[in-house]
Amino acid sequence: MSLPRLLVLTDRTQCDRPLVEVVAAAVDAGARAVVLREKDLPGDERAALAAELRAVLDPVGGLLVVAGASARPAHPAVHLAAADPFPDPRPALVGRSCHSAAELRGAREEGCDWVLLSPVFPTRSKPGYGPALGVEGFARLQPLGPPAYALGGVRPADVPALLAAGARGGAVMGAVMRDPDVVRDHLEALDAAGA
Repeated sequence: MSLPRLLVLTDRTQCDRPLVEVVAAAVDAGARAVVLREKDLPGDERAALAAELRAVLDPVGGLLVVAGASARPAHPAVHLAAADPFPDPRPALVGRSCHSAAELRGAREEGCDWVLLSPVFPTRSKPGYGPALGVEGFARLQPLGPPAYALGGVRPADVPALLAAGARGGAVMGAVMRDPDVVRDHLEALDAAGA
């Protein structure tokens, strides 16, 4: 199991229609990996939402990644917050959110398969995580951890510079939640950059 170059993160508060419809539109636009956040939902509602999203992704061979340490063992791919404990037993794929050199080193030491390194650019979705890294900050930090996806205000025009700076790919939340067709622009930028 591996991740494509573009990860779509969910945030139903930014959608103008039901989240499942937004994700379906993103999948129609080419998204093949979705990280289900929505950690504020009760467990049974979140499980039902995960099943609906899996039904959207499975027909195209897509991957659902479930955020949170409590996501295991039912999900083969999980994404952990910076402070979440590493799961035992280990799922097939484990990612982690990182915002500093220490967090990146920790993710590498514990054996994470990928990290979301953020915020790369200023964004409404990632307040409170310090100043934006920019491309230079991303380039300086990303070698310290597992393969890094750039998250936080990443636009298609930013993709070439971020890939040149060592990004495994891009991760997008707000822009896709507001307009799922943005996925096409990101995929075109990744293709044009040779990713």
